[in-house]
Amino acid sequence: MRQNTVISILGFAGFTVMADNWVVSPILPAISADLHVQLTRAALLITAYMIPFGLFQLIFGPLADRYGKRQVINYSMLVFTLTTALCAVAGNFTTLAVYRALTGVFAASAMPVSLALIGDLVPMKERQAAIGYFMGISFLGQGLSMAVGGSIAFFLNWRGVFGTYSLLAAVSTVLLFTAGRRITCSPNRNNSFFGPYRQLWASSVARRTYLVILLEGILIVGTFSYLGAYLSRTYHLNYLYIGLTLTGFGLASVIGGRIVGRLAGLWGRKRVLVLGLICATAAEALFFAAGATYGAVVVGVALLGFGFIFTHSTLTTLSTEFAAQARGAAMSLVAFCFMGGGGVGTAIGGFLIAAAGFTSFFGIYGLAMALLIFLAMLIVRTETVAAAPGGVSG
Repeated sequence: MRQNTVISILGFAGFTVMADNWVVSPILPAISADLHVQLTRAALLITAYMIPFGLFQLIFGPLADRYGKRQVINYSMLVFTLTTALCAVAGNFTTLAVYRALTGVFAASAMPVSLALIGDLVPMKERQAAIGYFMGISFLGQGLSMAVGGSIAFFLNWRGVFGTYSLLAAVSTVLLFTAGRRITCSPNRNNSFFGPYRQLWASSVARRTYLVILLEGILIVGTFSYLGAYLSRTYHLNYLYIGLTLTGFGLASVIGGRIVGRLAGLWGRKRVLVLGLICATAAEALFFAAGATYGAVVVGVALLGFGFIFTHSTLTTLSTEFAAQARGAAMSLVAFCFMGGGGVGTAIGGFLIAAAGFTSFFGIYGLAMALLIFLAMLIVRTETVAAAPGGVSG
């Protein structure tokens, strides 16, 4: 099966998961009003999804290594489709939060298992370009989710959004069970289910990389989670225009995903990593200093998208070499740190916004992002790390 076809099938599964995940951001005001809860409490729906999404990747990665990556992602996406449909009929906020948590559990397989498959199938020289392409497709789902979700919420309601995305998930699942049958990758049958995690954590190189991924998730995802609410409160935009504005993040991710491999080849991974964090810091600075100007916010949304794809594709590519025979576990830790960090960053952001407002929130996160640039330059090792059969070299 052609490499680009494999990545496209996996990318559509990632597209579906990220679309369903991030669609909550532009419809938070609608959910808040309809279910009679405070906006910052409604934002906990994002946390309810992201924390299980991160935690259960620690299970799905070893399962994929042991029983087969394609089988794990197929059946997880099947259940994901059902739980997304249940969100459309939730009767109250608590029920909706439970369904979102269940959706996050079964969505947990998509990103790490797909990335592990790419690591298995694509040579290291071509891997960052392949990962960038995969992430570009996946996070286009996030970007288009804002516009499509906002449009559906504008013309129908927020329940129609979840119904639509359950249909999208069904299409993705059918592709995995049909065309995806041609994806071949043998299980590794590791004797110890959690042994690879001990080996990964024993490596200082891996620990430092995962720390930066965690902080990246806290700051980038934590910021993005509140941009829909910020646009609603500051500019009084309807859900359609909120979605169209936030689509800039996904489009920037797609464009950046197409060029990141070439940039890494020309400049080296460390410069691409630093460029990504500089873009994200510039986005925070625009939100903080020029948030009253709509055009500046639009530019900031795009910069945040470029910052994400340059930073995360670099860190993920490096992580694929940490455990050649347990790549599912290595990618599970990547997703756990990034999405779990996003859940934590969203929760912290809610407290900051409630206590001090949006401007202070962007200022604090921007300062933290600037400090992360220097931390990443000091501790992230960007040359290829030779991996031991079951783990990493320290």
